[in-house]
Amino acid sequence: MQTTQLYEYKVWDLPVRLFHWINFTAVIMLIFFGLLMLFKKELGIEGVEAKINLKVIHVTIGYVFVANLIFRILWGFIGNQYARWRNLIPSGSHMEKVRAYKQSIKQGTPLQYSGHNPLGQIAVVVIFLCMLIMAVTGLIRAGTDIYYPPFGSIAAEYVALPGVDPASLIPYDKSAVDKEKFDALKAFKKPFGTVHIYTSYLLMFLILVHIAAVVHVEVRQGGGIISAMFTGKKHLREKAADTDEQA
Repeated sequence: MQTTQLYEYKVWDLPVRLFHWINFTAVIMLIFFGLLMLFKKELGIEGVEAKINLKVIHVTIGYVFVANLIFRILWGFIGNQYARWRNLIPSGSHMEKVRAYKQSIKQGTPLQYSGHNPLGQIAVVVIFLCMLIMAVTGLIRAGTDIYYPPFGSIAAEYVALPGVDPASLIPYDKSAVDKEKFDALKAFKKPFGTVHIYTSYLLMFLILVHIAAVVHVEVRQGGGIISAMFTGKKHLREKAADTDEQA
């Protein structure tokens, strides 16, 4: 019986794998509670207290998401070669690699990669940009909605009436705030909320596409893409097309 030689590549280090699964869990939870907030009336969730509690849970999970994202950004400068931004962000000649990859698929002999394939690189970068937008806009809304860090103290000091301790303000309670400043803050935060919501829709779409693409490549081309996020290792039937790039 003829055996197929497999090339083993140690790709995703432990910090990258931990980031991936923490991020996956946090994003799913954020989407769940975000949808609860968005459709609270339709779900029969009423009252200011319920509104605040949902927001607090969403923001708390958001802190985990942001901290994890910051860690991954930093790890992109000090992690192994596959974690580095210089090997993840597409270079000037990237479209040539995309064309070569697509051509290899058409010919029935798809190129295999130890890291992300050229299309996967683009998708991952776009997903990271979406997550950055979500993080920034989410922190701004956390501060302006329920006075949570890092911008909450600034927002509270701005709207609080003279003589009122900003730390004592209750979210959505207008009794101790300057009405004009409160309305101005409301107008300021609205665009960030709009961007946050629509970016979340885009992110949800990209996640579904990403999962579908990973499953498709795993089934059609092999390589252990899914298992690599648990073990850190890929097993390819051919020498990786990006071996020299990753060296």
